[in-house]
Amino acid sequence: QVQLVDSGGGLVQAGGSLRLSCAASGRTFSAYIMGWFRQAPGKEREFVAAHRGNTGTPYYADSVQGRFTIYRDNAKNTVYLQMNNLKPEDTGVYYCAADSNPWGIVRSEKTYDYWGQGTQVTVSS
Repeated sequence: QVQLVDSGGGLVQAGGSLRLSCAASGRTFSAYIMGWFRQAPGKEREFVAAHRGNTGTPYYADSVQGRFTIYRDNAKNTVYLQMNNLKPEDTGVYYCAADSNPWGIVRSEKTYDYWGQGTQVTVSS
């Protein structure tokens, strides 16, 4: 069983930055796919970014490409999402997720086995 604890959300003005963190339990963290999803009010949860542990490949939604960076520290069992140049449309609850299948489909939330509790990000205009 893997437990994920995500944190780092908050209120920020447009153009600002935040860094989200997701601390994971488990001995094979380095092999997991780690992903970030978000859900805005009244909308479905959507893919934001992911990092495939076995290849080190990052993946991004088109809407955040060039502004967000996902990276991990395997020694700390933690994955981060650095968010720069935030926009009001980035507002939502951000969820960390983990997939124990190293070859899973990173953009599909059905791929992921474990989820964090979510952290609120609010970007004011």
